[in-house]
Amino acid sequence: MSHLMNTYARQPVAFVRGEGVWLWDSEGRRYLDGLSGIAVNTLGHAHPRFTAALSAQIGTLIHCSNVYQVPEQERLADKLCELSGMQEVFFSNSGCEANEAAIKLARLYGHNRGIDLPNIIVMEKSFHGRTLATLSATGNRRVQAGFEPLVTGFIRVPYNDIEAIRHVALHNSNIAAILVEPIQGEGGVCTPDASYLQQLRQICTEHHWLLMLDEVQTGIGRTGRWFAHQHTGILPDVMTLAKGLGSGVPIGACLAAGAATGTFKPGNHGSTFGGNPLACVAGLSTLEIVEQDQLLAHAEQLGQFIREGFNTALQNVHGFKETRGQGLMIGIELDKPCGELVKQALARGLLINVTADNVVRLLPSLVMSREEAQQLLDILCPLIKDFLQS
Repeated sequence: MSHLMNTYARQPVAFVRGEGVWLWDSEGRRYLDGLSGIAVNTLGHAHPRFTAALSAQIGTLIHCSNVYQVPEQERLADKLCELSGMQEVFFSNSGCEANEAAIKLARLYGHNRGIDLPNIIVMEKSFHGRTLATLSATGNRRVQAGFEPLVTGFIRVPYNDIEAIRHVALHNSNIAAILVEPIQGEGGVCTPDASYLQQLRQICTEHHWLLMLDEVQTGIGRTGRWFAHQHTGILPDVMTLAKGLGSGVPIGACLAAGAATGTFKPGNHGSTFGGNPLACVAGLSTLEIVEQDQLLAHAEQLGQFIREGFNTALQNVHGFKETRGQGLMIGIELDKPCGELVKQALARGLLINVTADNVVRLLPSLVMSREEAQQLLDILCPLIKDFLQS
């Protein structure tokens, strides 16, 4: 009997070793990792330069507390701001903590503007985390159920619906910010219209709201740019990161620019573990390797190759709806729930997952080769065909 709380519907496999985009289980069987820890293992498993950087830091200093200056934290903040055009960074341990920081920042920003009860516009089908505030911001009733009373102060509108936001602006003077994912991950790899983020930027500027982008899943090269919003040429006021930033080492970040800078003062927010030397070296090493190995361009090209592969193989299969996404954030939408494909793929030595009930989601590491991508297609396309035709 396990003493673990029953919070996960785990697959019947335990992994003991990894190399690149491959994992080995406790029985010695090899698996192709098409999920990379749910967009976490940017550099795959056991990347030699990443491992060396972590090993050196572990032998030097792991943690010392934010009571003191942390040079590695300052270096990582500098690099993130150089890559993003943002101006300030707060480090946390996870994506939901980064989003908690963003929500607190937006509320404080609103209060500083004289709004007694500041509201944040959020989207249907969104996912921002499982703490009470981020759960309340999330647009999925299934994950909220049973945790009432939820945190108030969120106004929900449909994703990719500019007119709904304009309607809220006309009838509510208490808005402080919009919180949105550039691509909805848990919501089914939903990509908005090309001008969506640009229009949100314009609305926020007009009304003096903060545009806050949850790039926890889309950031750090996942879509073929450092950050997904860079495909659109805008700059947000707040951006949150986590997942791929530490390539498996827990780290999150909340970045601020423009009107959002200077909002937090000493005592307004904090984290015991956030931005410790080990986590920041993981972040620095990840960014350095992505840059040196030109993995952004690789992610964009490989993602296109994979999506085209699915479209070619499935275009005439009844029940296949579409392939969507950007870079190595890929969703294959079917016309019926397809959760059973996860176990079928596992049996064939491939790791995938299913989100929004009927969307097969792929989030492979940025180090995946074209040959390995073809292996993924060779396994998964026949599985999807057989599933739809059964």
